[in-house]
Amino acid sequence: MKKIYITGVILLVGIWYIFRPIPVPKAPVQTSAPQVVKNMKLTSTAFGSEEVIPKEFTCDGKKMHPPFMISGLPEGTKSLAMIVDDPDAPMGTFTHWVIWNIDPATREIAAGEIPPKSQEGTNSAGEIGFTPPCPPSGSHRYFFTLFAVDTTIGLDGKATKAELEAAMKGHIIEQTNLIGSYGR
Repeated sequence: MKKIYITGVILLVGIWYIFRPIPVPKAPVQTSAPQVVKNMKLTSTAFGSEEVIPKEFTCDGKKMHPPFMISGLPEGTKSLAMIVDDPDAPMGTFTHWVIWNIDPATREIAAGEIPPKSQEGTNSAGEIGFTPPCPPSGSHRYFFTLFAVDTTIGLDGKATKAELEAAMKGHIIEQTNLIGSYGR
């Protein structure tokens, strides 16, 4: 009887071993977003990122935008756009400049110059063009954000930041920014 019992147990263990579930190695779980190489850069010879914007490029100076250098555009860029914002303004973010349809062959924008064939829009002062940094008090940050887009933007010169952002939705390939500050 013991022999039959032991033989039965061995047989059951053998059957279980043959038909047991075999663990399949799991694919590694990605815990962070995939790395995207971003090469696009917006720089200025007037100031470095997170540095003070020289007085010359403010309402206390020549009232013009600083010079910019553009590099590392991604493949497929059909045009560039730029938005300049002051998030520290007392009444909420103040948009100083919206400009689009900048030729992607542009590598430099001279101080105060508007790139050929580009289009400026309406800023928060209700004016078309660039309004220089002019904080009422204290130091404010200014975000010069450059967008590489896969199309040209079909807006007229009265378009606002919100309209430009809506037109770029789904067309932004890459963006970068240069941050400056100015205080009075």
